[in-house]
Amino acid sequence: MKNILEYILFVLLSYLCRLIGLKLSRKFSSLIALFFFYLLPIRKDVVFDNLKHAFPQLSDEEIRKIALASYKSFTLTLVEILYLPWMSKEEISDVIKFEKLNLILEKEKENNGVILLSAHFGNWEYCAIGAGILLNKKFSVVVKSQRNPFVNDWMNRFRTKWSNEVVPLGLSIRNVYAVLLNKGIVAMVADQRGPIESIKLEFFGRKTSVYTGPAVLALKMNTPIIYGISVRQPDFSYKVILDEISKENLPEDYDERVKVLSKRMLKYLEEAIRKNPEQWFWMHKRWKH
Repeated sequence: MKNILEYILFVLLSYLCRLIGLKLSRKFSSLIALFFFYLLPIRKDVVFDNLKHAFPQLSDEEIRKIALASYKSFTLTLVEILYLPWMSKEEISDVIKFEKLNLILEKEKENNGVILLSAHFGNWEYCAIGAGILLNKKFSVVVKSQRNPFVNDWMNRFRTKWSNEVVPLGLSIRNVYAVLLNKGIVAMVADQRGPIESIKLEFFGRKTSVYTGPAVLALKMNTPIIYGISVRQPDFSYKVILDEISKENLPEDYDERVKVLSKRMLKYLEEAIRKNPEQWFWMHKRWKH
């Protein structure tokens, strides 16, 4: 019953966003952020702890400003996701701008598949959807299933509305290998904390568990990794610069190769976050172990 009620609320909010329009929904999202920041501070302690450790040189007031801005960024992304079912191809193409989009096509010609990596930054859902539409290519998007199966199905419907397909995280390894063997494009978000048994690398000066899946796949399949992070602009459009993560000059030892390649991806992410810290999702316990 809980899942059904949550789903009904979720759908009603989606229809509300459609009713009042995306422009007004974006304005309304700021009020939602203020409510959760001041009155119902969900994960606020986690956000402040993460930010204080990531930016120890900043004052408490500066940390508070980034924290509040991160709540506003997240709720803005939420209403944009709620509005996605009502968007057309043209509207999505207009709102997200890629630099070096042809890099995907160039790497695809190498016939080893392509790994398109992103992060919970800006509006990450726009990234794979927009690239798939603009390139007229099918991306196999690796997603973590939502706790609520009804909401999960709702989200997957818009993820696959046009050309893309969804690969559930639990089945991802075997299915992702199959996609890459068939020279396909795999899109994934891999910036959250890895399992406790995973390798530990420095991220903002603190050791944290890291998902090694992208590095392992890239090395075993000789697949290029392209990182693309959607950065929200003042006009609510998104700019995505695509960059290849270098696999040159890696160590001979395989485990060390995985470690160094993972370090390079983590460094790329950290540099992007430092430029726009308010747009990253600080609400998860990235440094729990």
